[in-house]
Amino acid sequence: MATLTVPATVPSPAEDCEQLRKAFEGWGTNEALIISILAHRNASQRLLIRETYARIYGQMLLKSLNDEISGDFERAVILWTLDPAERDAMLANEALRNWKPQNPVLIEIACARTSNELFAVRQAYHALFKRSLEEDLAAHTTGTFRKLLVPLVSSYRYEGPEVNMKLAKSEAKILHEKISDKAYDHEDLIRILTTRSKAQLIATLNQFNNEFGSAFNKNLKSDPKDEFLASLRAAVRCFCCPERYFAKVARVAIEGLGTDENALTRVITTRAEVDLQLIKEAYMKRTSVPLDRAVAGDTSGDYERMLIALLVCAPDVVSGRKEMPSIFFSLQRNASQLYINFLRLVNGS
Repeated sequence: MATLTVPATVPSPAEDCEQLRKAFEGWGTNEALIISILAHRNASQRLLIRETYARIYGQMLLKSLNDEISGDFERAVILWTLDPAERDAMLANEALRNWKPQNPVLIEIACARTSNELFAVRQAYHALFKRSLEEDLAAHTTGTFRKLLVPLVSSYRYEGPEVNMKLAKSEAKILHEKISDKAYDHEDLIRILTTRSKAQLIATLNQFNNEFGSAFNKNLKSDPKDEFLASLRAAVRCFCCPERYFAKVARVAIEGLGTDENALTRVITTRAEVDLQLIKEAYMKRTSVPLDRAVAGDTSGDYERMLIALLVCAPDVVSGRKEMPSIFFSLQRNASQLYINFLRLVNGS
C-alpha cells in the first residue's frame, strides 16, 4: 500500500511548471513550494512535469533543482522526481561505481521489483550509461558476488501464482544439502534463488522450514560477518517479505551511530508509490515507534519536510481511495509544519 497522496484535482503540468519556476526565482528558493508540488504527484505526473518544463523553459527540471537546492534535501527531491526505472538505474550505477559487498542496493533492485520493473531498469540503464547493467556488474564485482548478482539482475521471473509442490519439495532438499555442506555459492542454490517465481520460491522455502525444522535464512547465519551470506539473506527477505526488509533498513539507518541518510532516502523514495504504508506498519510493530516520528526525530529542515510529505498517508488513502481532498493541499504547507512541530514535541526535541 502506497503513502503517496495526490490531490483530487491536479493542476496542469504547465501550471505546476510555472509554480516551480517561481520557486526558483528571486533571492531565495521556495523549498516549501517545491515539496508541495513534487511530493504530491505520481510517477507519470512527474514525468509530464519534467517534459513540459524542458519544453517551456529550455532547461531540464533536474538541472534547475540541482542549481537551487543542495544536500540531503536535493538527493531526496532528485531521486523522487526521477522515473522509477531511471531512479533504480542511477542507484545501481552509483552502487557499482562505489562497489562494496555490504551495499544492498543491487539486491533490492533485483529482488524487490517485479519482472517488468526490473526489465525497465535494465532498459533505463542502457539508455543512461550506454552499457548493460549486466556488463557493468560483471566488470565491477568478482567471485561469489558476481556469481549471484549477474543472474539476479538478468532474470525475468514468472509472476503468476502457480506452484509445483513436487518441485518445491525436491528443491528444498537441494537447498538443505548445499547449506549442510556449506556450499553457499553452489550453482544449484544460485539457480533456485535466481530463476524461480516468487510463489514457487516461497513454496520451496516453506517446505524447507516444514521438513527441516528451521527457516532457510536462519541457516545462513553460520558466520554473521560473512557478507555473501548477508546478501543471500537480503535476497530472500526482499522476495518473501519486502516490507519487513525495508523496515529494518530504515531502522538501522535511524538507530545507527549517526543517521544513514542515503539508506533512509532510498527506502522512502523508492517505496512511497509501492508499499510504504506496509513498511510503516512493520516498523511500528518492531519498534513501537511510528516511522514518521522516528524520521522527524532524526532529520531536520527541508529534508525532513520532504520525507514527511512522502511518509504521511491521508485517511482517504489508507481506506483505499487514491486521492486526497483538494482542501488538504490548500493548507498543506502550514499543516505539514504543524505536524512536524508536533512530532518534535513528542520526541522531546
